[in-house]
Amino acid sequence: MQSKGSPVRIVYIVDDDAALLGSLERTFRAAGLTAVSYQTAFAFLDAAPDLSDGCLLLDILMPEMDGLELQERLNSLGFNMPVIAMTAWGDVETAVQAMKSGAVDFIEKPFNDEALLDAINAALALDRGPTRDRESVVAAKLMAKLSPRERQLLDGLVAGRSTKQIAYDLGISARTVEVHRARMLARLGTHSLAEAIRLAVLAGLPQADLKANAADRQRRSGASRGLPE
Repeated sequence: MQSKGSPVRIVYIVDDDAALLGSLERTFRAAGLTAVSYQTAFAFLDAAPDLSDGCLLLDILMPEMDGLELQERLNSLGFNMPVIAMTAWGDVETAVQAMKSGAVDFIEKPFNDEALLDAINAALALDRGPTRDRESVVAAKLMAKLSPRERQLLDGLVAGRSTKQIAYDLGISARTVEVHRARMLARLGTHSLAEAIRLAVLAGLPQADLKANAADRQRRSGASRGLPE
């Protein structure tokens, strides 16, 4: 629980699911956090100019104005509160878009309370301004540890490609993709694919031309069967 005299730690939640909002509010209160909920992006956009402290937990998939559009509008207002995006399970491409728009992290639904609170506490601990630049430098150094194949694999994951698709694009087996992924996560010092993707976005990892890789794979496959290229 929050002790007397300690700073108020506020989490603003934007989600159109009333039941989820209620559950999140109870979770945050139990953890000593103050929760303020908004069921529409428009409601939060109206309130945003008067807010200065805390962090924003933002659902991406919402009617009328989705989370990505809200991010764009907040950015135009100079809003610099840390944003954590909530995405549907496996929706990596949308999570990457949110991070490129300035989100400090993303968490996939359904999530457990521990992972959520860890993300919230990390966001609330962030300094404003140059912090993201420092994180980008650290992320770039971690990316430099990856082998060329591990970088290709991570690039495919950032693009939302499945293991089978990446295996086909790179001309390797799905099992080999899994081996490279385990090594990649170990080099990055994480067990979380979400964290690896976050580091890639922070580092500005250039995306390999996966379509070219796939086309080359098709040409090689066609040539081996005696088909015209």
